[in-house]
Amino acid sequence: MLAIIDYGMGNLRSVSKALEASGAKEVKVVSQPKEILKADKIVLPGVGAMAEAISALRKLNLIEPIKESIFRKPFLGICLGLQLLFTESEEGGRVKGLGIFKGKVKRFSGRLKVPHMGWNQIRVKSSYILRNIPDNSYFYFCHSYYVVPEDKSIIASNTDYGLEFVSSISKDNLFACQFHPEKSQAAGLRLLKNFVRQ
Repeated sequence: MLAIIDYGMGNLRSVSKALEASGAKEVKVVSQPKEILKADKIVLPGVGAMAEAISALRKLNLIEPIKESIFRKPFLGICLGLQLLFTESEEGGRVKGLGIFKGKVKRFSGRLKVPHMGWNQIRVKSSYILRNIPDNSYFYFCHSYYVVPEDKSIIASNTDYGLEFVSSISKDNLFACQFHPEKSQAAGLRLLKNFVRQ
């Protein structure tokens, strides 16, 4: 069973439909700790602010089940689901994340239009989930913040937007991306197929 975590801050329907189109046989939207622990694979989507997301996860008692499961089974984080994995965010002052990886979530600055919205290319470094996806493929982005991992070995792809930022990370069975594969047409479906087959 592939579980999509529902904490009130994700475009769950489009993620669910895209996963089903990618070959997932049983996709469930879940919000109970026991359902996360029972799942074979986990997807953590998200749009919005980190402080609200952490608060929602805490109220639903989902933080510990996520931490317990995250390196024991295939895990996919999407957009805010990537940012939540890090130590802290500049958003709203200084907000603590899940702390799975050391690093900060920073806001785009300078003359850049924020949010970074629309199609942009990724430069693939390495990851099973990005297998058969050509370098410089286009994916759909919509975000104002980006992650800065302390451990550079987890970087799976980079993207340029006035600066080079990390657009996805990968470690063992975990993959998380700043872009939205469910909105990224052929390349996005290829990524989701790789995850489903993991």
